[in-house]
Amino acid sequence: MDIAGKVFVVTGGGNGIGREVVLELLRRGARVAAVDLSSEGLAGTAALAAAGDRLSEHSANITDRAAVEALPAAVVAAHGQVDALVNVAGIIHRFVPVQELSFDEIERVMNVNFWGTVNTTKIFLPTLLERPVGAILNVSSMGGLVPVPGQSAYGASKAAVKLFTEGLYAELLDTTVQVTVVFPGGVGTNITGNSGVSIDIDPEKAAKAAKNITSPESAGRQIVDAIAAGKPRLRIGNDAKMLDRISRFNPVKAISTVAKQMKAMMP
Repeated sequence: MDIAGKVFVVTGGGNGIGREVVLELLRRGARVAAVDLSSEGLAGTAALAAAGDRLSEHSANITDRAAVEALPAAVVAAHGQVDALVNVAGIIHRFVPVQELSFDEIERVMNVNFWGTVNTTKIFLPTLLERPVGAILNVSSMGGLVPVPGQSAYGASKAAVKLFTEGLYAELLDTTVQVTVVFPGGVGTNITGNSGVSIDIDPEKAAKAAKNITSPESAGRQIVDAIAAGKPRLRIGNDAKMLDRISRFNPVKAISTVAKQMKAMMP
């Protein structure tokens, strides 16, 4: 897909990877409708972009289906069309075993990560199918490939995004809409703060781990590159690539490897 001149809807556009995707799309000549629960976050993105009317801000809760149903008309009013949907918005939960999570915490993660993706995809897909060329990109996670102890419900939500997106890819093969699923490994965002949770990690171990994570800027560029190239699958970071390979040939080893790494990270 040619990026310049196209109109992209980006969820999670007020922070982290979503913000960097918005900025990268604008740098490449696109028009962007940034969607986020935080109007303050969207304002921060707009200030960094300084893109005038090529960027519109849409404060909306993607778990609210009625709010999402109003988005296509709002985006068309601002930009005249919709060519692509990029679902980046996502949250984690507390780093605790499933037995310590409340049902409300599990439902919150599933509602944002899975149902939010389903809501936007279902509601924008008819519009995208009418375009000469369209695109859907959904962000899953390395945690959707291999379980991360303490983030089991999060991983389940991202595994659901993975299969949902892969199903879309199969269903839309004979259409003009390209579909991409993304598996980021560790990316240097404030997902914990944006999710309203905190992590008790040994500072020295955290600093060591931080050296191996991908920057949000790099993640944003890679995502836009994948859209431009029409790639069906993108892994971000050596950690995601390594675990993807191991999980294919020896899933038990992949699970135990992540479990050991997570244990070593904790105080």
